[in-house]
Amino acid sequence: MKIAILGGTGDEGLGLAIRFALAGNEVIIGSRAADRAETAAQAVRDKVASARVSGTTNDVAVEQAELVMLSVPFAGLRATVSALAPKLAGKIVVSLVVPLQFGKGGPHAELVPEGSAAELTQQLAPEARVVGAFQNLSAHELLEPDHDLGCDVLVCADDRDARRSVMTLAETIKGVRAIDAGPLAYSRYVEDMTALLISLNRRYKTQTGIRISGIG
Repeated sequence: MKIAILGGTGDEGLGLAIRFALAGNEVIIGSRAADRAETAAQAVRDKVASARVSGTTNDVAVEQAELVMLSVPFAGLRATVSALAPKLAGKIVVSLVVPLQFGKGGPHAELVPEGSAAELTQQLAPEARVVGAFQNLSAHELLEPDHDLGCDVLVCADDRDARRSVMTLAETIKGVRAIDAGPLAYSRYVEDMTALLISLNRRYKTQTGIRISGIG
């Protein structure tokens, strides 16, 4: 699969680029600045010798990809998706975006009038096949290709075929089990859990993940 990761210059996007390249996918890292994207692509090649990865601007990355991942800050999500909405039509678009506020007392989930970052993405790009997934993975762990993550990825979407495709993709990451978490409306709960995980990481000086028991 040819995967574009917009915001792939950040740790989360870069970590996923490494993991997907390791699984044999072609990865296109998108950024507002092509030179930053290419620098990130070189970082992936440094970790994965066989990687098929390139860096370019966001709009070119979307045009070339079959599946688009959004790993941009929540503050930039609306502008990014609005500008690219016509090119996202018909494509699977995966939102990793988590609306967070950092302040006294630690991280807090930010209220999103549309319900979640994933639901906002669907409103901004109504012809895209939006999926919410990968919000709870540790960027630190993703960046180390030999690490077994040993956790679940909760996948939410209204489009069942898109949901299954992303579940299959998620399980190409070492130690990841994909869980069908239902419609896109449930993505708000998945996003909100990230604030708790970050708080636990700080308190216990570790890298936490989610594991759902009772599912075979």
